[in-house]
Amino acid sequence: MLRLFVGIDLPPETKLALSTIALGLPGVKWVDPGNYHVTLRFIGEVDEGRAADIDAELAGIRARRFPLGIAGVDLFGTEDKPRILYAGVERSTALVDLRDKVGAALGRAGVPPEGRVFTPHVTLANIRAGRLADLGHYLETHNLLRLPEITVDRFQLVQSYLTKAGSIYETASDYPLA
Repeated sequence: MLRLFVGIDLPPETKLALSTIALGLPGVKWVDPGNYHVTLRFIGEVDEGRAADIDAELAGIRARRFPLGIAGVDLFGTEDKPRILYAGVERSTALVDLRDKVGAALGRAGVPPEGRVFTPHVTLANIRAGRLADLGHYLETHNLLRLPEITVDRFQLVQSYLTKAGSIYETASDYPLA
């Protein structure tokens, strides 16, 4: 079985800029900067035949390049039990259009629809047992984060391997945008 997701990789300079704020917060497990990406759609575990169908459908997507902004930091989870610290990704019509095309392609490949609302983001850390006061201070310190806009000119099908040290991501296929 292959564990897959569809995402947008970030350029090295964006990963480096994000890594400079990935510190100074106890009780979190920071994501390796090499793994920073924007998830368009998590797929989960599929067999190799389904993975080939997914690849064929994703290869048929036609979309234009578009600008992408990264700004602010926030949390997923509840106020008393936050789970994920992330950098926000500015929502745009082009980003949502690409996500919708990915969803339609996955549907044609037999992948059921995802039930979550699309909140574009870059995961910075998984929160284990951080003190809420520390999280509040971190958010206040970094809430004005704004990185230089990047141009999205491709997206990827990524295979994810779970290890004790963290996830390892490997690009299975790369799909250029016009």
